[in-house]
Amino acid sequence: MGMLRPRLLASMVAALLTVSVAACGGSDGGSGAPSAAAPGEKVKLTVGLFGDLGFVPLYEEYKKTHPNIEIVERRAEFADHHNNLIKRLATNAGAADIEAVEVGYISTFTSTPDRFHNLKEYGLESRQADFLDWKWQQGLSKDGSQLLGLGTDVGGLAMCYRTDLFEKAGLPSERDEVSKLWPTWEQYIETGKKFAAAGVEGAKFVDSPGEIFRAIVNQAAVGLYDAQDNIVVSSNPEVKKAWDLSNQLSQNNLTAKLAAFSPPWNTGFAKGSFATIICPAWMTGFIQEQAADASGKWDIAAVPGGGGNSGGSHLMLPKQGKHPKEAAELINFLTSPENQAKVFKEEGTFPSIPALYDDPAVQDFKKPFFNDAPVGKIYSDAAKALKPQHLGPKEAEVRTAVANGLGRVEQGQQTPDEAWTQVLSDVGKIK
Repeated sequence: MGMLRPRLLASMVAALLTVSVAACGGSDGGSGAPSAAAPGEKVKLTVGLFGDLGFVPLYEEYKKTHPNIEIVERRAEFADHHNNLIKRLATNAGAADIEAVEVGYISTFTSTPDRFHNLKEYGLESRQADFLDWKWQQGLSKDGSQLLGLGTDVGGLAMCYRTDLFEKAGLPSERDEVSKLWPTWEQYIETGKKFAAAGVEGAKFVDSPGEIFRAIVNQAAVGLYDAQDNIVVSSNPEVKKAWDLSNQLSQNNLTAKLAAFSPPWNTGFAKGSFATIICPAWMTGFIQEQAADASGKWDIAAVPGGGGNSGGSHLMLPKQGKHPKEAAELINFLTSPENQAKVFKEEGTFPSIPALYDDPAVQDFKKPFFNDAPVGKIYSDAAKALKPQHLGPKEAEVRTAVANGLGRVEQGQQTPDEAWTQVLSDVGKIK
């Protein structure tokens, strides 16, 4: 999701689970690879996730053919999940048998391959032909010799918007007409000014500038890092362009000042506090859950600038686990083409398996909640247009430094120039 499946990136209500769910720690075993369980031996596998990735029905299905397997899922907030995993790997204790890692963090973990099992040892190299090539590459160690994670989804971009709020502002509300409003980010901002001028009570044009920045940067050939793993925030003009455009939203009072994945942001969906939001595929499931009473009021248009990616995840196998063979088999099951298609229909997370993009079950899929938007076609087209961008080992830390700067401008604590100076200073300390 996901988050960012990313994705799908906030803690969900554990009581909804129909399998054994607990907020317990993972296996505390050593870094060696234990032997497989004996036939019929009861095996408990912990799965560490950030939010709900839609796996619960799949667990129940898996248990029908693997009655000896107990699956314990634990969930945490997006940042907590990844930061806790970093600590658990460093102390060699507390990691789950299977850990989900969002794309913003994937390079952080593939740069420490000694902490994870090589999935090639469990035959999962045979899955390579299933996946988008760049998605497969993201799950490899830096030297390409080890397979450390299998992809669950990608986050091809679109823009979700509230049709009712657009109508109140006197703007077009039909998805094709809305897409024509903003072929560029500059035109997106101009549309926001028109929305603001209409004075729609209780609603701003966009939730916050952070995900807008991420989307604009992700559309560039080079983002926060170059291919040699050098941070290029200060020298890449595309980053500064994204910074300036994102801050225009704040300076023109177009944002609701709701930080992504915060409780007030969650509430903002239900209250109709913003009219547009960057919408990778996984976000559709999140919106549907948070704004359950707004069915038919949301729709999906093209994203300004064309294409891009935000979010998507991999499943990885920490060496601390006691049952790596069984855990690898579960990863293989959860990421199968059939199950990625199922999760897409239920949760919105878009498959990382391109053979599904032309499958009628995906291509023709529509969501009534989003005014019967053809989400299968929208996100298939977006995924086909994706151009992968190199991600550096401290990608998440760099993004956080920039996001904090955007937040300071949005809250009126600094001017854009003052915040940019601090961002460059903060980023310069990341090694």
